[in-house]
Amino acid sequence: MYIPFNEIDLSARVWIYQANRKFTDEEVGILTETLKAALEGWEAHGHPLTASGKIFEHRFVVIAVDETKELPSGCSIDKSVHWLQQIGSQLNIDFFDRSLAYLDDNNNVETIPVPKIKQAVTDQIITPFTTVFDNQVNNKAQWMKRWKIPASNSWLSRYFSAQTAS
Repeated sequence: MYIPFNEIDLSARVWIYQANRKFTDEEVGILTETLKAALEGWEAHGHPLTASGKIFEHRFVVIAVDETKELPSGCSIDKSVHWLQQIGSQLNIDFFDRSLAYLDDNNNVETIPVPKIKQAVTDQIITPFTTVFDNQVNNKAQWMKRWKIPASNSWLSRYFSAQTAS
């Protein structure tokens, strides 16, 4: 059962899928409708899941499930991954981009491949104050508080302490 994202419980489990590029406005519309239709019929072992999904920053798909009502199963989670693989194939979007996403000086979402992060810190492309996206948050409450955080408050902090030590 689909519900609007702002109505899903704060304890709802979230999955964040980062795209390898910015979505067009048309793609946001397609993704929103596709996601809503898929989540409307999403179930685990024949039981409907109370779920929501929304597009953020023209770059991320966030899916949430209220686990207090029904727990998603491995098969149902696999099904959601399959939806994104399928729509990604149709729109030529990779929803499984594992690079570091951050906001540049103009508040645009940019990405850096993980092997190039250290150099980006050295070159001050990423500073302690750069807003980065923590796609590892577990629930909606964490997503609201910690999805966008300064790099110095993330796992990247080790790069900045090494920088000041030298």
